[in-house]
Amino acid sequence: MLFGVESYNASDLGKSNPLDASQMHLAVKVAPKDSTSDEPEGILTPLASDAVILEVIDDRDATYICHGASKTLQEIEQEKQAEIDRKKIELASSVACVHFGCKNRWIKGTASPDCTYHASPPVFHETAKFWSCCPQKKAYDWEDFQAIPGCLTGTCTDSKEENAGKLFLGGCDIREAVGGEAQKLKSIDDFNSAEAAGGSDAAPVIERLRSVMSEMEIENELFDQVFEGIKKEVAAAGDEDELGAATAKLGALLKKAMKNIAVEQLRIK
Repeated sequence: MLFGVESYNASDLGKSNPLDASQMHLAVKVAPKDSTSDEPEGILTPLASDAVILEVIDDRDATYICHGASKTLQEIEQEKQAEIDRKKIELASSVACVHFGCKNRWIKGTASPDCTYHASPPVFHETAKFWSCCPQKKAYDWEDFQAIPGCLTGTCTDSKEENAGKLFLGGCDIREAVGGEAQKLKSIDDFNSAEAAGGSDAAPVIERLRSVMSEMEIENELFDQVFEGIKKEVAAAGDEDELGAATAKLGALLKKAMKNIAVEQLRIK
């Protein structure tokens, strides 16, 4: 950076408007990971004064000299931690609106703000995402779905009694709503009996789930420990179909975890 500042100061423009190297820093423009980014050309990321260049600047990266004194790795890390702590305090001292689609938060004990929200839960069916009260407005991207405007206006509330029913709907709910029958789920015996036929259904569901989770960096040992624990629980309950009951319980636990994540994503602002 010093070389760049000195070269600029030696130019005609630099002589009339010199730069102070101690008040400048290097930054690299990081390309966005996807085409939906708010910064399609990338954003400038400041580099620490004590960073190793080969570790922070990739080949052909666009590097810039920017105004503002450079910071050390420790100072940057401290700022990141301070921001994390600030957000934790903010979350702890505030409450979130439970209206569908509203992302407002406000300080506990203060007046609830106005909000625009949806009348009924969202629907996640195959790749489509939409609000069940506004079925004509479908989205296939998460950002586009969150941008769908609400159909009602009112006052925010944190009372969970407001949305005591389902927090979101799926394909089965849609079929039931139009008078159809929900698709019958295959049991573990169905998968095992199909082994001789070959194809993707040949492997038992638990073995396939174990393999998929391993690819997602969830260790087989951890999966086995959890599933064996569930099998002991259903065995103690006296269920005759121990494997089928354990599979169903694991599915219910995974579904509950995914629902909790989806709900938090809808509430995070």
